[in-house]
Amino acid sequence: MTKPLMAKATAVWLVDNTTISFKQIADFVEMHELEIQGIADGDVAAGVKGFDPIASNQLSQEEITAAENDPQHKLTLKFNPAAVGEEKRRGPRYTPLSKRQDKPAAILWLVKFHPELTDSQISKLVGTTKPTILAIRNRTHWNISNLQPVDPVALGLTKQSELDQAVQKAAERKAKETPNSPEKESRKLIPTEQSLAMETNVKIPTAIEGLESFSLGTTETPKAIEERSEAITAAENLFDLPKAGEADHREKPLHRQSRRAHR
Repeated sequence: MTKPLMAKATAVWLVDNTTISFKQIADFVEMHELEIQGIADGDVAAGVKGFDPIASNQLSQEEITAAENDPQHKLTLKFNPAAVGEEKRRGPRYTPLSKRQDKPAAILWLVKFHPELTDSQISKLVGTTKPTILAIRNRTHWNISNLQPVDPVALGLTKQSELDQAVQKAAERKAKETPNSPEKESRKLIPTEQSLAMETNVKIPTAIEGLESFSLGTTETPKAIEERSEAITAAENLFDLPKAGEADHREKPLHRQSRRAHR
């Protein structure tokens, strides 16, 4: 553990009771040097009571004296067995009441933009339960119609470093599960010479597969066209239909015969 307990209160005590430089105090409590200067000016940590690092067995008087005599000396935290493992989070993440209503929007953002994350990873990042995540995945959440995806880092529900680490782990796990996937092979970079020498295989969409040989032009041979014309002519001769000029010529004799019979 490199950071002292109650870091800001420890910084207040060191500013008030020692002549250690702001840079040394900032490095020890892992704060910015301007924050330490703000503590000295009374602008930062107003009302915070100093926490004695000597009484709490975090620093020794010899260490403080050495830092006061040498501005380049870095304060070293004493080993405290009781503080081992304190930095490791135990149990679910605590979320303030004011931010708990933002959890569904953060879950929706993670599900939408990072589908590779597992439910357990999302649960650790946002501090929620798996049934809630499952309801948002399946869009059965009671308020799903009003939810808008919002970055959980912007909401203050997690840190960017934790999100990046979770995404990296999910990507590594997915790569192990599908090491030789076609999508991964297609995204693999190859030398220019090799890519130019490769044959270009044009993939035909499934919807129009089988129509690659289709053509709007005629594919009949002249002989086939001649045979089709002869077949049409033979069909017309079978019914012996009169032509347009012959219709009147046949009607006139019939009209004269009927007139003679009337006389």
